[in-house]
Amino acid sequence: MGHDHDYDCSFVTDVVTEGRVSTAEDVLDAHAKDEGPHEAHRPDVVVWPDSTREIAALLAEANDRTVPVTPWSGGTSIEGNPIPVAGGIVLNTSEFDEITVRHDDLQAVVGPGVVYDDLNAALASHNLRFAPGIAAGDIATIGGMIANNASGLNAVRYGVTGDHVLRLEVVLPDGRIIECGRDVPKSTAGYNLKDLFVGSEGTLGVITEATLSLEGIAQHRHAALVTFPSSVAASQAVSTIMASGLTPGALEFMDTQLVELLNDYNDDADFPAAPLLLIELHGNSGDLSTQMDRVRTICEDHDAIEWSEADTDDIETIWRARRDAYPAACEYYADQTVGVIGDVVVPISRYPDIVSRIETISDELELLTPCVGHAGDGNIHFLPVVDTDDPAAMDRVQELTDAIVSEALELGGTATGEHGIGIGKRKFMRQEHGDAVDVMSGIKDAIDPRGIMNPGKTLPNDD
Repeated sequence: MGHDHDYDCSFVTDVVTEGRVSTAEDVLDAHAKDEGPHEAHRPDVVVWPDSTREIAALLAEANDRTVPVTPWSGGTSIEGNPIPVAGGIVLNTSEFDEITVRHDDLQAVVGPGVVYDDLNAALASHNLRFAPGIAAGDIATIGGMIANNASGLNAVRYGVTGDHVLRLEVVLPDGRIIECGRDVPKSTAGYNLKDLFVGSEGTLGVITEATLSLEGIAQHRHAALVTFPSSVAASQAVSTIMASGLTPGALEFMDTQLVELLNDYNDDADFPAAPLLLIELHGNSGDLSTQMDRVRTICEDHDAIEWSEADTDDIETIWRARRDAYPAACEYYADQTVGVIGDVVVPISRYPDIVSRIETISDELELLTPCVGHAGDGNIHFLPVVDTDDPAAMDRVQELTDAIVSEALELGGTATGEHGIGIGKRKFMRQEHGDAVDVMSGIKDAIDPRGIMNPGKTLPNDD
């Protein structure tokens, strides 16, 4: 376990409420690692401030002393985003879990520690929801979702987290508290600072409150499971569906390997063992059958093998099974688990290409790599299953990841669509953004000149 520096953090007890500071070994260990494969690094201290003002005072003191501060809300990231690689302070905002629903404005004001599923449970009685559709919604927090600009199952229709952020309250590294954006759907007043903090992974400041726009819950949902003779055929159908003018509520791809893992893992999963699309249409008119007929025709044009429509009860069973993709892959073999959760996005027309390349690269490296993707927006996740204690196997996983990310970039895509850059993908920032990285570095230096905010993340180390 890494620990780069020992900082004098005794000042935090003068700033943070008594009982909200810990240097206990188990607490430091619990805040040394996220859910990904990256090396753990222990902080010097963990704090749970009880107000925005307290966070401001803490950051001002840390900034004066050049002590690193790493924001932490749920710790469920997988790219090392919340790992305190330089030690210092972990600032845990999980107790900032207030929810205020503004039903008439279709908005909710929330703290960064609010869990995604808890928010939607609070919104359900208002017939509203926060719609990105995070697969790990029972653990993902709003703060982490904003920091990584996360998305998921429903992003193809409703957009990613950042599309729903109207206003942010942010504490800057020097302790200033600012508000970015307004509680309205649009504004052209000044620079769009709000979107600067969305996806910044805690490298520019600490988000302490957000106003989110909400969606009404669709009255009608139609879903279908469609199997294909190959992954490429399924992904070609995706491109055609999205080019047809239809906007699915969800459009998920699973390859044969992933389907078989789910069937073994979940007793309620009984999917045909073939490349599969899960397609869901949403609407309020009650007449989605015409649209579904168009989808079926497209799938048949791409040699679909089997078409099965699901009733309302079956839809929930299907999506529960789909959300088991990661644990199913983790538990498939004894002593083996997922070495990494890959996350790339390509233009929708190139989706068949990235699917084909993942298969080829996996075969070349002799890796079992089940794939699942939010296919409707070009996002695919690859889950190589290996013995993570075997250095040679993990080297092959890294080779696989590097090759797939480079391929996605060559296809005009991005290194990450949901999980962020964190530690593992910093090296691809130059390849993806070129000289724009220098502008990003300039913004970082302007807002955080002492470099205390979540150091070692997002921007590449060009030294």
